[in-house]
This record gives sequence, structure tokens and C-alpha cells, in this order.
Amino acid sequence: MSTTTIRLSDELKSRVARAARRAGTTSHNFILEAIAEKADQAERRADFHDEAERRYAAIAASGKTIAWSEMRRYLEDRIAGRAAARPASRKLAR
Repeated sequence: MSTTTIRLSDELKSRVARAARRAGTTSHNFILEAIAEKADQAERRADFHDEAERRYAAIAASGKTIAWSEMRRYLEDRIAGRAAARPASRKLAR
């Protein structure tokens, strides 16, 4: 484990102390948890964007898409238990 120094304004330090007390933990632990949550959030967001890029690349490579209005109607019919024909893909509009 290593040590990192962070500088907090007096106001933020007081807010952290109050929040930590309400959460039943120490300021130190509260800060560690907040940093871990923020890092997790940033990693999930990056993973989401990476997946979106991969999916868009696959769509661009195939040249085929399905209009959202058609896909939504199909999904709503399926959810409602109605028979639904799969929408046909079309050439990607550029």
C-alpha cells in the first residue's frame, strides 16, 4: 500500500467528516470508498463506450441496420405475447 496526499478545502473536509459520521465510518474510509466508487464508475463508462464502438464498427462493416421504430414495435409485440415477424435489416444510410 502506498500513501497519497490530497488537499481538501476546510469546507469539503467538514462535509466529508459529517457524511462519514452519518455513515458510521471514518473520514479516511469514506474518502477511500468515494474514490473506489468514482474509479468503478469511470471504468464502467469506458467499457460502455468501448462496447458501443465495437458494435458500431460491426454495423458499419455489415452495412445493415434495423430502424428503431420497427425494432421497438417488434419488441413490444414480443413482450405482449403477440406473434411478431422479425424486422428485415436494411442497408446502412450514410
